[in-house]
Amino acid sequence: MTPTDPTAPTTDQVIERRGVPVLLCGADGPPVAGTQDALDLIGAAFSRADVVALPAGRLDERFFRLRSGLAGEIMQKFVNYRIRLAIVGDISAYVADSTALRDLVTESNRGQQIWFVADLDELDTHLA
Repeated sequence: MTPTDPTAPTTDQVIERRGVPVLLCGADGPPVAGTQDALDLIGAAFSRADVVALPAGRLDERFFRLRSGLAGEIMQKFVNYRIRLAIVGDISAYVADSTALRDLVTESNRGQQIWFVADLDELDTHLA
């Protein structure tokens, strides 16, 4: 699901995937560029969804430059509030440019809290 994906929702909606309520964020929603934006998503999911599926295209590019600290700040908010986060979309260009990001993606995908997935089908494998 990328910003140009015709199947991507245009508004945020709660859907069920593998029996888990997921806040599926619209591709055209506001950018996530700081911790307040992350808290807004957490608030939207709170008591309604266990997972936030966020299109990668909504993340500020600084998120993918780990030195900025933005990825850590955003991810930590989701961990603190015990809302799982799935970043959905193709981030291969960022991963190709950063060994540290590649390692973060690999380690995150082994866990249960933060996932980087290509599409919703891949998210389903984590939820199963």
